[in-house]
Amino acid sequence: MALLKRELYRQVKGPEITHEDRCSLVFDTDTKSLYVEREVAHLEASIGGKVEYQTATMDIADYLTQGGQTAGHRELWRLLRSLFNESSDSAESFLET
Repeated sequence: MALLKRELYRQVKGPEITHEDRCSLVFDTDTKSLYVEREVAHLEASIGGKVEYQTATMDIADYLTQGGQTAGHRELWRLLRSLFNESSDSAESFLET
């Protein structure tokens, strides 16, 4: 299974307790599905510290409608706008010929 990923957002806090939150736009080439994947890692740096790691996937529309407007939301909106602006420009020039 090939997954194509584009990072939308990453936030790392630390150093005694490290917390990483990352969102990526993912295209699964086998199933032809496009979705957002959120990975959260929490590491306590002390000896014998514990590590918690969670991954969740969600539909693009669900991601965009969840509370708040994070840097990940803004990056996804920017990617979508650029994709559709490029497509609409191509369609317009095609229709004019």
